[in-house]
Amino acid sequence: MQVSGGDLQRLRQLNSLNSIRALREAPGPLTLTELATLTGLSRNSVIDVIADLRERGWIAEVEPASGGMGRPAKRYRFRADAGRVLGIDIGVHKVLAVVTDLAGRTLSSGRVAVDADTTQRDRLRAMWRAVDAALVAAGLDDCDLWGVAVGSIGVVNREGMVTRVKALPDWEGVDLAGHLGQRLSCPTTVENDSKLAALAEQRLGVAAGVHDLVYLHAGRRPGAALILNGRLHHGFSGATGEVGLMEMTGWRTMASHLEDAPAAEGSTPEDAAGRVFTAARAGDPGALAAVDTYAHHLALGTAAMVLTLDPELVVLGGGFSRSADVLLPALRRALEPHCLRVPDIRPSTLGEECVALGAACLALDHVDEHFFSPDGSISRPAAPQRLA
Repeated sequence: MQVSGGDLQRLRQLNSLNSIRALREAPGPLTLTELATLTGLSRNSVIDVIADLRERGWIAEVEPASGGMGRPAKRYRFRADAGRVLGIDIGVHKVLAVVTDLAGRTLSSGRVAVDADTTQRDRLRAMWRAVDAALVAAGLDDCDLWGVAVGSIGVVNREGMVTRVKALPDWEGVDLAGHLGQRLSCPTTVENDSKLAALAEQRLGVAAGVHDLVYLHAGRRPGAALILNGRLHHGFSGATGEVGLMEMTGWRTMASHLEDAPAAEGSTPEDAAGRVFTAARAGDPGALAAVDTYAHHLALGTAAMVLTLDPELVVLGGGFSRSADVLLPALRRALEPHCLRVPDIRPSTLGEECVALGAACLALDHVDEHFFSPDGSISRPAAPQRLA
């Protein structure tokens, strides 16, 4: 069979992308032999790929390890330090910005406290203070960023506009992409916070490697998101996972069952759930009943998604996931009457950085699309510019 020049060029491109992926995901530098084993390429092909990627600036040779016998093998690493991305979480009570390298490793962060009464103007100012703190800590300027993604509370459409939000009355309609674009020249993306939390769990957390999952944000303001076939699912308008808008689920008011429990008497709404979970852990009957009622409502919306998608895993995230030892058994019991198969349910492992880390993952996805598309060519490392 005759192979055309175009076929050879595409083959070289795929070999280079496979090598970049292997080096990027490796826990440390790789030798030529190790890279050949991971990619399935011949040693000569790996030598050609390494030479090309080094010349383009994507791979660096690492100093040989000391103390070995004989001539040490050359080792290579992906240049994760070639660029930086920024992930931002804009919530009701905090704004968190995280800077990562191109391998997704966190380099710095900045956090600013806000509250439900913070105006849109002041919340946006808090965002920039968090961003500036993260950039200063990493020793970076705006121009060093290769991509930015933001997670926001509320329904976010495909254009990045916040179209509906109950918790922050003046936040609806905010144009975050436009606001970021006034200062930053790199590509920017805006997404719902629960969706980014799901992405972070699937890439970095308890759901790593899982292709089909439901993410639950269990807290005073519940939410949900879906990962299908290993990809974040947006739907036609971007409003996937908003099952809580159905009154029959009781999601909008289910936190009140915890806040009104006798065990929460005298506490603020923000602290009520924690006190109820603590009392339930100690066997308090009223607290256990309140947790069961909350779990019943959470299960109604969850079951609708489980029956539709048949996911491998449900991830319990949000503030209430810190009491997963109490909430998870109640949720499993509440799901059993509604589901043909109750999937595995695991608590989040990423904590309050989950949304910001998911935003960084999304920004890295856009970097990959720019530089490492199978249908394009691998250009030299340089900060991408936002299309006008």
